[in-house]
Amino acid sequence: MSAVRIMVVEDDRMFATHIRKSLENLGYTVICTVETGKDAISCAREHRPDLILMDIVLKDGMDGIETASKIREELSIPVVYATAYHTEDMLQRAKITEPYGYILKPFKERELHAVVEIALYKSRMEADRAELTKALKDALDQVKTLSGLLPICSSCKKIRDDKGSWKQLEEYIHARSTARFTHSICPECMKKIMPDIENAHRDSEPRKKK
Repeated sequence: MSAVRIMVVEDDRMFATHIRKSLENLGYTVICTVETGKDAISCAREHRPDLILMDIVLKDGMDGIETASKIREELSIPVVYATAYHTEDMLQRAKITEPYGYILKPFKERELHAVVEIALYKSRMEADRAELTKALKDALDQVKTLSGLLPICSSCKKIRDDKGSWKQLEEYIHARSTARFTHSICPECMKKIMPDIENAHRDSEPRKKK
């Protein structure tokens, strides 16, 4: 199984190096370490990481929350926020971007491992659910049903479709359901279509003694 690929977005170079070493010690692959939101978007587009560890407070332009929002809209890559600051306003802004985790700096290696594994698990579950939902939708799209009033000719028994054309019963139902047809003759029609056979069959039956 290939190693999980992680992108680190951190404007403190010393701490970024610490995060990279911790992630690599845990068996993950760090594909790039960037300092700005602009570079984060560029790296995400190029490498499509499995997870992004995003510092919220960034220098030079966009903060981590705005960067994560843009990446989510375009690429749907899961993000875990890492920050040394924790305010209610920041938390509310971060929640809107639906992060896969949140960790406060400074953190220990085992804490980093836990938040990354939980985020990856949530991401896999969401991907599986999305695949199952799509498969279910595709299956439902293939199921055709008949409902409502069906205009049927009282003489020839053809059915009028929604475009005003009169279709044979079999043709109409086949186009709107998964039903298939076999043909036979009911006893009533047998008497009308083949009276000689019906009479012969009746004459051949043993007569009851009086």
